[in-house]
Amino acid sequence: MKNVVLLGSTGSIGTSTLKVAEDLPDRIRIVGLAAGNNAQLLFEQAQKFRPEAVSLNDTAGAGELQRAFGTSPQVLAGNDGLLKLATLPSADIVLIAIVGTAGLQPALAAIRAGKDIAVASKEILVMAGEIVMEEARRQGVRVLPVDSEHSAIFQCLDGKPPASVRRLWLTASGGPFRRTPREEFAAITVERALKHPSWVMGNKITIDSATLFNKGLETIEARWLFDVEMARVGVVVHPQSVVHSLVEFVDGSILAQLSTPDMCLPIQYALTYPERVNSERVQTDFAKIGNLSFEAPDPERFPALNLARRAGEVGGTMPAVLNAANEVAVEAFCQRRIGFPGISETVARVMDRHQAVAHPNLAQILEADAWARAAARTGA
Repeated sequence: MKNVVLLGSTGSIGTSTLKVAEDLPDRIRIVGLAAGNNAQLLFEQAQKFRPEAVSLNDTAGAGELQRAFGTSPQVLAGNDGLLKLATLPSADIVLIAIVGTAGLQPALAAIRAGKDIAVASKEILVMAGEIVMEEARRQGVRVLPVDSEHSAIFQCLDGKPPASVRRLWLTASGGPFRRTPREEFAAITVERALKHPSWVMGNKITIDSATLFNKGLETIEARWLFDVEMARVGVVVHPQSVVHSLVEFVDGSILAQLSTPDMCLPIQYALTYPERVNSERVQTDFAKIGNLSFEAPDPERFPALNLARRAGEVGGTMPAVLNAANEVAVEAFCQRRIGFPGISETVARVMDRHQAVAHPNLAQILEADAWARAAARTGA
């Protein structure tokens, strides 16, 4: 039995996690739930899973929630609530599925409290991979991937050392504009960008998948998770989204993890690791799939990949700047203040202005994040 704290319970990863918990009641016990502002759904989840404590970002809403619950569960609020949930004494593992930078400090708090963490929020390792992984090694806890791509690599590596790896290959669906000519990108609407061909996700990550910023962020995440240099992390476009990623070893062998796209599978693997537990939720029919194809990404149409590679190679505070500028640019695009190409143009402009700090502490990372947001807004 694993006691799980789930931060971000009302988002797409959070609701999928609760499906897994429902499938495996003898294996997974939800002891803490945190949500942003969706008090109604959090209330329903808590009624169903009976956690020890819940947290809502909205302080006023948290007070109303406590009155609705009565004495149990305890209702926490804001950043303090996230930190208390992340260090809940009964928790074995904290799954962090909060979009944006809000998951970083709870992740570090959980690690320092001796908890394993399961990471679905890219920002944690993109912004502070060096700090997070060093702290996890110091505390002797695991950092387990929830992203389907990183879960695939984790499963293929199966404990093999970084020295045995020639290259990690992250697969990308290519998004909805894989075949769209570059000259048509300026006319891409928000509605078109939100139609992903393979996955159902939140707006931010769906836009990131359309620009391939999502894949770029994942290359930086992989660099830290698996302790390899950026030069050994590659991207290949795989439209069917059945091969979730591959590991190429130094002897030329390549291992891949395949399945029908369903986030419940990597979530379950992270929460039950190192065991594999029976589940009928994910079924893969290769005869029905028919063909699997691969192609190189086009860096001219999708400059996000090279921007992310540059950020990862420079290191220090540059990945935090990349991430923050992209968040602001995606918001501006969704509000129709900039066009689709303007997302990568904004990020490039902000990165060009930034003087990276090597081996930053957390305060320096958060300072770079705030600077990049302000710099991105001046032109967005």
